[in-house]
Amino acid sequence: MKLLLTVIFFPILGSILVYILPKRYKAAASALILGIAFLFSLLLTAVFLKGKEILFSSHLNSWLSISFTADGLAVFMASLSLLVGFLIALYSIEYMRDYEEGGAFYFWMVLFLGSMTGLVFSANLLLLFCFWEITSVCSWRLIGFYRGEKDLKAADKAFLVTFFGASLFLIAIVLVYLNYGALELSVLKGVSLANLVAFLFLAGIISKSAQLPLQSWLPDAGVAPTPVTALLHAAVLVKIGIYAFARLFNLTFVSSPLFLNSAILVSVITIIVAAGSALVEKNMKRILAYSTISQLGYILLALALNTGISFKIALVYILAHSLAKAGLFLCAGIIEHKTGSKNINELGGLLKTMPYTATAYLLCAFSIIGIPPFLGFWPKLMVVLLSFKAGYLLAGTAAVIGALLTLFYLMRLFEGVFLGEAKIQAREDAGSFMVAVVLILGVLSLFLGLLVKLPLNLVNSLIK
Repeated sequence: MKLLLTVIFFPILGSILVYILPKRYKAAASALILGIAFLFSLLLTAVFLKGKEILFSSHLNSWLSISFTADGLAVFMASLSLLVGFLIALYSIEYMRDYEEGGAFYFWMVLFLGSMTGLVFSANLLLLFCFWEITSVCSWRLIGFYRGEKDLKAADKAFLVTFFGASLFLIAIVLVYLNYGALELSVLKGVSLANLVAFLFLAGIISKSAQLPLQSWLPDAGVAPTPVTALLHAAVLVKIGIYAFARLFNLTFVSSPLFLNSAILVSVITIIVAAGSALVEKNMKRILAYSTISQLGYILLALALNTGISFKIALVYILAHSLAKAGLFLCAGIIEHKTGSKNINELGGLLKTMPYTATAYLLCAFSIIGIPPFLGFWPKLMVVLLSFKAGYLLAGTAAVIGALLTLFYLMRLFEGVFLGEAKIQAREDAGSFMVAVVLILGVLSLFLGLLVKLPLNLVNSLIK
């Protein structure tokens, strides 16, 4: 129990420490706090794998309790988020060095990740919602970091869209309580959920995970510093909706075929439309943002198939996407940092001066595309096969088309940035701490793909 509370509240309290520390210590402190929190999450995972029950509950009244439970899904999501968050914090030490408001960035980033851990361990729907909204406030402040007019508009748009979805999510929570008199997930397990309530939950989920038709805020969020966009796209924010779907519709409630088929339809449309948008975009961050939207469609599709194997495949997909997409965004940050441009039409020829960044980009891109033996290949292949096996021919076909489009737009980005004639002079990337981080993410994407039994065995051990 103490270890569970430590994993949750260590980064939350750590964010306060980061806030009050002198500016010169904030960067190192945030990385240290997230690194320690990640180690605590690994210890918690080890305790869980030994079969010990890990929970904390303090009932305040009939509808709210401070209840936390560590199950396989929760420890997986917490550990992965803290790992990627820690690597982003290391990257940020060099990236954010010259920003006057860098101290505020570190406070919001650490609080963001602390809120994420609280959310995934929450065993009460209303408590989950409270952490859900804290992450919205953090993302609003981080997206608007530069405080320019364009930045504030993007931040406000993200907040309003996700707040709209969150309001519907809250209505669903109220209806659950009125119908069943409980908000504890353990009490609600196995309850058949009315379609109206299920669709209200789904609206909140797709707004948070930027699925169509509530996806437009995510590409606009690219105005934020690169560590923020990496955090939003890879580690925390967009994965919250995916986590909520898994928690509510795979592990708690029983939902109707109509609802699950509707979720599959949303995922299919999202995969194709977002990939098509990435194919015609010129801004690096927006290309990668549309890619995130499309790839989350694959994960939603796997979860909506609602079988034991598809659920586990979705978790492997989350792992693959978190590592590789964080790497791609951080590569884009290095390019922008050294050239001052995000437009692929203004770049080119950077392979000569930035070979390590180019290598890291390819390693991460191959995983997102689904090229064997990279980690992203295996879950993408299984999503396609499971869709066809379940009789969803349209979904399976869309997944194949989406994979081809992913190849086209990520290689188009590589060609526009790294090949051809150099249009902008860029500093060499050798010796950069930021480059070391993206290489780690790229190598992990390859290593875990070559030894795919490691993540598969982990998931099988966590989800029984």
